Amino acid sequence: MELGIYTFAEVTSDEVTPQQRLRDLLEEIELADQVGLDVFGVGEHHRPDFAVSAPAIVLAAAAERTKTIRLTSAVSVLSSDDPVRVFQDFATLDLLSDGRAEIMAGRGSFIESFPLFGYDLRDYDALFEEKLRLLLALRRSERVSWPGGHRPAIDDRGVYPRPLQDPLPIWVAVGGSPESALRAGALGLPMALAIIGGLPERFVPFAELHRRAGEEAGHGRLPLSINSHGYIADSSQEALDDSFPFVAAMMDKIGRERGWPPHTRADYDAAATLRGANFVGSPQQIVEKILYQHELSATSGSWCSSASARCRTRRSCARSSSSAPRSLRPCAGSSRPHSPSNLRARQPCGRTTTSPSVPRPIGVPQRPSTHGRRNRSHVSYIVGTSHVWSATTRRSISRYSSSRSSRD
Repeated sequence: MELGIYTFAEVTSDEVTPQQRLRDLLEEIELADQVGLDVFGVGEHHRPDFAVSAPAIVLAAAAERTKTIRLTSAVSVLSSDDPVRVFQDFATLDLLSDGRAEIMAGRGSFIESFPLFGYDLRDYDALFEEKLRLLLALRRSERVSWPGGHRPAIDDRGVYPRPLQDPLPIWVAVGGSPESALRAGALGLPMALAIIGGLPERFVPFAELHRRAGEEAGHGRLPLSINSHGYIADSSQEALDDSFPFVAAMMDKIGRERGWPPHTRADYDAAATLRGANFVGSPQQIVEKILYQHELSATSGSWCSSASARCRTRRSCARSSSSAPRSLRPCAGSSRPHSPSNLRARQPCGRTTTSPSVPRPIGVPQRPSTHGRRNRSHVSYIVGTSHVWSATTRRSISRYSSSRSSRD
């Protein structure tokens, strides 16, 4: 089982500049590596309230300050990007990090990038379908020919550099679409399932669809990660009190754009209970929630296929917004303090010893022992977080580590 953290690098205070937020983010990734977390994910946004629009650049900076933690996008908005550049960016990251890069490909729940890069939202699904297939073709072969469609054709051109890992791990982020779960399974790709609202048991069918599609296509049992919002403190009350003001501020801001009702403390407290979506509480409560979701796996037959799991969590630091861990790490995608809450069943993620409505997903990878070639567990937890001050962030990451030790 793995634990991870992901972040969107939210900028929720006028007192924190984007420059300072990015410097804090690098310190957070470095600390996550030092305390032994397995993965750190960074999201992509094109709005003033998020500091990262180019995850690969931030992760490359982090690669020079870390040793073992895996580095992933969470997500790369593939629909509005060029798959050739995405592949080249993460191949470069893979070389710089000595084989620790991963791509989490998604369509994104924000739409700013589509008009920015000249794409029509009416092509939302077709863009992702085409570009995901091109990304896989680039991973498969050094030289590529592509007929074109939503991007120009490619006539037998080489794409460089090639990554250290072969193949470079690619996850597909899924929010609430059965078709997306089926597609990921049919293509033999691990799925990063976002559970950032509602009851976790309602997401079991998505894991089942992914598992069956993978097995029917001859890929065997594919890895799955669970991604949720999270924040860990010494007590559950402290975790809720610290994180709620910052979560509410960001959620209400987004809610005004999308027509959501105000985010209430009662709703937030309910989401932190055992059957809620958020991994907010004390280390022991987070452990209990992970074990509860493993119980879902035992009764569903597909939620979790083995005792090992990976957890990615989006971590919130009480005064802004940040991200999550993996393998036993919770996963999420909002601006709240969090800890491990994403669970995904997965196998070696492509790099093996042999060969490899709710908000949208956030993905998470696992860490290999040598150049990513270690067999991985089937399920991961990743937790998302929101950024506060650096000191708060450091405490939250340390508590993730404590939670992991308790689980072990």
